[in-house]
Amino acid sequence: MKFGIDRLLADPALRRPLEAKRVALVAHPASVTQDLTHSLDALIAAGINVTSAFGPQHGLKGDKQDNMVETGDETDPVYGIPVFSLYGEVRRPSGQMMSSADVFLFDLQDLGCRIYTFVTTLLYLLEEAARHGKEVWVLDRPNPAGRPIEGTLLVPGQESFVGAAEMPMRHGLTMGEMGHWFIERFKLDVAYRVVEMEGWQLKGAGHGWPEDRIWINPSPNAANVNMARAYAGTVMLEGTNLSEGRGTTRPLELLFGAPDLDASAVLAEMQALAPDWLAGCTLRPCWFTPTFHKHADKLCSALMIHAEGPQYDHAAFRPWRLQALAFKAIRTLHPDYDLWRDFPYEYELERLAIDVINGGPALREWVDDAAAEPGDLDRLASSDEAEWREQTAPLLRYR
Repeated sequence: MKFGIDRLLADPALRRPLEAKRVALVAHPASVTQDLTHSLDALIAAGINVTSAFGPQHGLKGDKQDNMVETGDETDPVYGIPVFSLYGEVRRPSGQMMSSADVFLFDLQDLGCRIYTFVTTLLYLLEEAARHGKEVWVLDRPNPAGRPIEGTLLVPGQESFVGAAEMPMRHGLTMGEMGHWFIERFKLDVAYRVVEMEGWQLKGAGHGWPEDRIWINPSPNAANVNMARAYAGTVMLEGTNLSEGRGTTRPLELLFGAPDLDASAVLAEMQALAPDWLAGCTLRPCWFTPTFHKHADKLCSALMIHAEGPQYDHAAFRPWRLQALAFKAIRTLHPDYDLWRDFPYEYELERLAIDVINGGPALREWVDDAAAEPGDLDRLASSDEAEWREQTAPLLRYR
């Protein structure tokens, strides 16, 4: 198969509209061709007039570890072009940045999750391109989480850098398809083009991620496809006092880690509350000692998620519900547990981080309500998921 960047490089007819144009590239470390050449190098080698580059959260180099760790602008030492940060002094491209090119190539590998900030970066780029009369091309890449949809829709008024619009946590779209949704949703008058993938298979062992393509971290803690599949649930740990595994070699592949919890007891409670929510994956009690971040240098009891191997069921695996259930089990076993982390999260200073992550308070309120049952959350999410599925069905470009 070919990703968008590979098709663009292989087909002179696709590149022809870029002739005599100044071109900008939005990229990160996973912006590579099939032979692992970085897109910036490959585009320039193909004779495209790249006049600027842009790095999203974690930077063009992907070296920034945590949230709210900013990257500065710089000059590329090889090509001498400006490299603008979209996660530094600004997160929305400024007029000066937009003046650096005529066409903006967006080539970011996504994880298929609303909170992964590259989604919001795409919206901001489209809005500024509409304002300044620029073109945006998405060089499409696979959604490694595939087509499944899960989670409640973001509540209007709860938008943030990790919540661009009213979409569920696990959105099921590629970035090219998401761009079409943004243009419809916000009625953007922008020149937009998707260089589609060729031969992307949604069925089969990879469930959306082609097994013949090497995984490159799009951000420091996105280390493999297992993480990408689990992320729509495990990202919620960032809004809690539970460790998400930062400071270990397998971050965001855990339901939790904590020095004061018994993972086996939590798992037993989860099985008692909603056994069907554990379907599709294998959960394994384990131990770790983080070298940094939450609970650094303390031995933590944890539950590891394995959304991989012969026991993995892509259609049955529901990471958002699974993570919600872990929270509910902890709250049931320990009603006074200090679960929700109160700190600034992605530049939101007033709302609790867990509410920012979920685009509203519904999940937290369900966890904290002793009378609330799994069916209550399931009904709320199922209605929203059906609405999103109906909205986006006409936009799907791959079957």
